[in-house]
This record gives sequence, structure tokens and C-alpha cells, in this order.
Amino acid sequence: MRKSIVVGALLMALFSVFAIAQTPAAAAKTDAPAASQGKELYSKTLFDYLLKQRTAQGAPDTPDLRESIREELNTREVLIKAAKAAKTESKENIKLEMDLSSQMVLIRAYLSDWLEKNPVPEDLLKKEYEALKEQLGDKEYQVAHILVETEGEAKDIVKDLQGGKKFADIAKEKSKDPGSKEKGGELGWNTPGTFVKPFADALPTIEKGKFSAMPVQTQYGWHVIKIDDVRATKLPPYEELKPQLQQRAQAVWLEQHFKNLREKAGV
Repeated sequence: MRKSIVVGALLMALFSVFAIAQTPAAAAKTDAPAASQGKELYSKTLFDYLLKQRTAQGAPDTPDLRESIREELNTREVLIKAAKAAKTESKENIKLEMDLSSQMVLIRAYLSDWLEKNPVPEDLLKKEYEALKEQLGDKEYQVAHILVETEGEAKDIVKDLQGGKKFADIAKEKSKDPGSKEKGGELGWNTPGTFVKPFADALPTIEKGKFSAMPVQTQYGWHVIKIDDVRATKLPPYEELKPQLQQRAQAVWLEQHFKNLREKAGV
């Protein structure tokens, strides 16, 4: 394990201690006051920023929270002072890591601002919606399957089913799929796009209430598939899905922006 990873883990553990060290329970056990009287090595601006961050994450603004932030910031300042005294920041690899970290902070802030000023266009969102409709298809299938390793095993299962044996019983006995085996092979309601292509392609060819007369091969093995029911796909309306569509389309929208910036920069 790299030393930097170990150190990072230790720092996270150290700073997390401050989040609980000044809780009422801890203070009661030690009979210590909620706040100490040491001096403050940090700026009020930094304290207020970190307090705002923690409360935005759901922490209540209490004396204990303020004291834990105070302890954390003081420890940070002491460590930074020690690092500077040891000239740690003069090491080339440390300079590079600091540069990369500051770049990422700047990039995240820039992209957040850019997206706020340049939201994903409506036409791109509607394009995502149509792509989702096409991906889901117009039907959902209530599917069960029995997965075995060889075609011969699968064909024997088909013969057993044709002879009257129950699908669920065979699945529990012979299926290699641990996720559905104990449920009699049941996979629940799914659209074809949920499955790998050979499996998905087979679904429309099987009648409701029937099983596949010919086993279907995928990278997982050989499947005997049963369709218990079929229904029309119920995709929520565009406006209802719009927030999720924005998340899906955001990566495409940002990639186009990156491409434009690279072209302008000649790279």
C-alpha cells in the first residue's frame, strides 16, 4: 500500500475524531466543558465556511459542532506549520500533487458555474427521452429462467418440462443462477434491454405462459426461458423524468463543451 494512502487514511481517522470527541456523551464522561480555552490559529472566514459546509450536510449548529471544527482547524494549522518548517512543500512530487489538487477545485467550481449558466438544452433532453423509450421497448416481460452449463443439460430440462415437470422445481434443483434459483428461476418484470442480447432477442419469440423450446446461449451458459406475463411498458411522462434526464444528458453536454474548448486551444 502506498504511504500516501496510509497517511490519507490516518488523517481522515484523526479529523473524524473531532466530529465525535466533543459530543455531549463524551463531555459527560470526561466532565470536560464543551469548549476549550486555547487560542485560535485559523481565520474566522475559514471557520464560517467549514461550519456552513457541515450544517449543509445535515449537522445541527451546536456548541459541540463548533468546538469539533475549531479543534480540526487548529490541528490542520499546526500540521501545516510543521510541514512548512520541514520544507515538505519544496519536494517536487508534493508541489505537483498540490497543483493537481488546486486545479481540480478550480475545475469543479468552473464547471458548476458553467452548467448553471448553460443548462442542458431542451432538445438534448428530449433526445435522451426518446433514446430511453427505444431502449426500454414497448413491452415488459415477467420472466423466469433456468441456467445450466451445457446445451445438453438445457435440452434435457426442456424434455422434462414437456413431460409435465414444474419449471420452479427444476430451477431450484438445477439452475446455476444464485440470484433466482431459490425463487424458482423468477426474474420479475423486465424490459428486454435489461438482459444481454441473445436473451433479450428470445423474449418476443416466446408465448405468454410458455417456455423456450430451444435453449438460449449467452456468455453465462445455456438458458431455458419462461414468460409468465407480458404488459405494455409504462414510461413516465417527459416532465416527470426531466430531472433524471438532465443527469443522463449532462455528461454528453459537458463532453461537447470540452470538445469545443480543446478545439479553440488547438489540442
